[in-house]
Amino acid sequence: MFDLTRRIAMVTGGANGIGKGIVKTLAKAGATVMICDIDEEAGKKVAAEVSGEFHKLDVTDKNNAERVVQDILKKHERIDILAANTGIYPDVSIADMTEDDWDKIQSINLKGMFFTAKPVLEAMKKQNYGRVILTSSITGDITGYPGGSIYGATKAGILGFMRNAALEYAPYGVTVNAVQPGMIATETLKKELGVLSEKGAEAVPMKRLGDPEDIGTTVSFFASEEAKYITGQSLVIDGGQILPETPDVIL
Repeated sequence: MFDLTRRIAMVTGGANGIGKGIVKTLAKAGATVMICDIDEEAGKKVAAEVSGEFHKLDVTDKNNAERVVQDILKKHERIDILAANTGIYPDVSIADMTEDDWDKIQSINLKGMFFTAKPVLEAMKKQNYGRVILTSSITGDITGYPGGSIYGATKAGILGFMRNAALEYAPYGVTVNAVQPGMIATETLKKELGVLSEKGAEAVPMKRLGDPEDIGTTVSFFASEEAKYITGQSLVIDGGQILPETPDVIL
């Protein structure tokens, strides 16, 4: 089950946090993993840990994204799996938000996903095989929090892209799905959203935050042969966070 041996996987934002968890689980399943990230030091370290390859990637740079994809294709001849995971989640209220704030977050979370996904999808179309898994969130599509409007907008936008891309590439043996993490225990969560990090577990029925590998396991499932008839779908991984109708339901 979920054997990814001989599969070439590309993970954007793979140097830290959820991306690192995705890299580890894909490698554990047997995939050869390309860690693509702007953080060169951390990315190279992760690549060494999983016997993968590091490629420096700035998702906001269209030419850079296309070049990285072509470099991987030149060496490995194919990309079987794309986990498009790069994203940031700053806390900024609508009243304080500037146009630059809006453009920066959109550029990384949504446009950056497109810059990477487009050349990979076209390569997968030619090879008549591919698994694309996008990292969305419960925020935006299901939940929200003060200061998360632009982040939520980008994550909801990713799901809209997913459903339409799934239709366009289904005839070519390519599936496009998404994961929707809840609160995952990453260093970025602690740094950017300290209150959520400290008190977040109280809102989760399981009374703990998720591990990055919990997301990686779901990505590995979507990337597997067993998931060949699933496309245009998203899966929430949140420890039951979105289930309670009222806060007092949580024991």
